[in-house]
Amino acid sequence: MKIICIGRNYAKHIEELENERPDEPVVFIKPDSAILLKNNPFIIPPFSQDIHYEVEILVKINRIGKHIDRKFAHKYYNEIGLGIDFTARDLQSRLKEKGLPWEKAKAFDGSALIGKFYPKDTFDLDNIKFQLFKNDELVQDGESSHMLWKIDELIAYVSQFFTLKIGDVLFTGTPAGVGRVKANDQLKGLMEGKVMFQIKIK
Repeated sequence: MKIICIGRNYAKHIEELENERPDEPVVFIKPDSAILLKNNPFIIPPFSQDIHYEVEILVKINRIGKHIDRKFAHKYYNEIGLGIDFTARDLQSRLKEKGLPWEKAKAFDGSALIGKFYPKDTFDLDNIKFQLFKNDELVQDGESSHMLWKIDELIAYVSQFFTLKIGDVLFTGTPAGVGRVKANDQLKGLMEGKVMFQIKIK
């Protein structure tokens, strides 16, 4: 399986990082080795002094698809979840300055936290509310209605370039409020009031 991630999908997050608003989705890939094993803490890697959390709505692909029409995209997933795209922001900034790929900053081992999944009919997909708490303080507060590109649009777009396979996970982008983690921080993600994950930073 692969993890397909979307960057710059919330306007306020684009503004907070002073990025240019894209004309089409920004796409990058994480390998399966990026998945943080269940019940494990996130360990800050030695190559970064500035790891950021980015909470995101996740979509689990349930059938094989290529060149998917947007009107059929809803057939390719049954479950919605929540996770974190951990990012080595200092390393990413250096790579961006040189026009180099982001993988070292985005796709390192343990950089993808995948929380619980629920049937998609549990939620109003166009208006999912989700939050991230750090040490019981609200740090990210998002709504799927604020996405520049909605879930079905993303699936249609991504499938032009990559064959989607059963078990693939789509990270749909993060809202504003990203920030640094430190050792002993506790992160908790909620979606429509449901606790989707809890994790300790080491």
